[in-house]
Amino acid sequence: MRKQFSLVVLTCCTASFGLFGQLVAAQSPGVVAISNYNKKNAGNIINEFTDFLAIPNVAADTAGLQKTAAFIMSMMNKRGIQKVQLLKAVTPGVAPAVYGEVMVPGAKQTLIFYAHYDGQPVNAAQWAKGLAPFEPKLFSQAIDKGGVKMAAPADGRYNNDWRIYARGASDDKAGVAAIINGYEALIKTGLLPGCNIKFFFEGEEEAGSPHLGEILQKHSALLQSDQWIMCDGPVHQSGKKQIAFGVRGDARLDLTVYASKRPLHSGHYGNWAPNPAMMLVKLLASMKDDNGRVTIKGFYDDVVPLTPSEKKALSEVPLVDEQMKEELGISTVEMKGLTLSEAINQPSLNINGIQSGNVGKQASNQIPTFATAVIDLRMVLGNDWQRQQQKVIDHIKAQGYYVTDKEPTDEERKKYAQIIQVIRKQDGYNAQRTSMSLPVVQKIIEAVQTTTTGQVVLQPTMGGSLPLFVFEKYLNAKTISVPIANHDNNQHAENENIRIGNLLEGIEMMAALMMIK
Repeated sequence: MRKQFSLVVLTCCTASFGLFGQLVAAQSPGVVAISNYNKKNAGNIINEFTDFLAIPNVAADTAGLQKTAAFIMSMMNKRGIQKVQLLKAVTPGVAPAVYGEVMVPGAKQTLIFYAHYDGQPVNAAQWAKGLAPFEPKLFSQAIDKGGVKMAAPADGRYNNDWRIYARGASDDKAGVAAIINGYEALIKTGLLPGCNIKFFFEGEEEAGSPHLGEILQKHSALLQSDQWIMCDGPVHQSGKKQIAFGVRGDARLDLTVYASKRPLHSGHYGNWAPNPAMMLVKLLASMKDDNGRVTIKGFYDDVVPLTPSEKKALSEVPLVDEQMKEELGISTVEMKGLTLSEAINQPSLNINGIQSGNVGKQASNQIPTFATAVIDLRMVLGNDWQRQQQKVIDHIKAQGYYVTDKEPTDEERKKYAQIIQVIRKQDGYNAQRTSMSLPVVQKIIEAVQTTTTGQVVLQPTMGGSLPLFVFEKYLNAKTISVPIANHDNNQHAENENIRIGNLLEGIEMMAALMMIK
């Protein structure tokens, strides 16, 4: 079977090629065998997956993360993966990475498969009625499309459009499950790995990976490879499978504008006392023009342009702008003249949240004492996250604000008309991008292509962020992302979910990648 699969790939690769050697062909016999195995064993795969989802994995929950890591180790041991262990950081008390390996005699390539097992915080009150973040539930389709809760099928047959709702269902326990089950499917169908396989599951990604560098540096000898494959994030909005060769960096600023020391009656003091909410929204509005372009001085100056091959790949990404407008209920876009794919290849400045006073039933006729907002900065290659933070701070100062990192004193209140507290979050990181022309990357493109009859989407940079520059810094390693989740998975929010078809197809992709020679 292994030789047959290799010959099929070789034969397909002499057929019709697109960009960078991509081919359009039917699924290979090897992938068909894996697909059939997954269908027959879907009940067992999903039963284990829902047990996995039931373990709380919020990044700040140490006990939950320990249980999650232990569950992953048991999954790996059950499948005969070797050297299963926890890779710890130098700093005590840090969530470790879970590691394992399969060394193949005579293999010429070593691939490391990455996913993370920690998850975002949850507000259970925001989840749909009948849902709880760590009580996975099966639905007939997406809830907002009329999906209804259902019991697991007695015959173990699952419809691809059914969905499982739970925190971590898509981000990123699905990635962990796809990688481990991909290896099992490979072994159970007799399609042995063509490369050395290493498994690396991180426990701090949603916290900004503050100690990932320590883990990589401490265990650098163990983590040598030809390529890291990151299984995190969604497939393309068109539904096509995609490979992302880079990720944006991320940084955050917390802003708080201060005015009166106590709340004031808006009738008695309106038109006289400064209103911090009004001050803050004016300040935020000064940071972007009507076309969505950031107006902060030098914000785009250090961007490394896309190469000609990356521009070509970007031009071939399917257009989904009208689809997403319809899906999201919007009629316009922020960055005029740019497609969605073009926009996410630019650095950005977003308001994650803003708060001042009370609204709704708690609203009252008052002038609040402060207004606060969280600013999210996404970087592309060339931007430095700390330098981007400083550019924003310099802009705030240019608007006449006195900037402090503490609550203002009475002396400062008397001296300055406009006061803002700026907290520079220290968990930021830079963007990363891997060349599309690397030989091992070409093999990865071909392997993913064997799992689909459609063209694989090649994204120079995906919209989300991962600390992938850390892998280059400490291991001189190259990384690319092969995501599996449905694009409407609600990651980081209430009602997070994974489409069954995406999970099973993700297993197929991971298995196909493990057959690379």
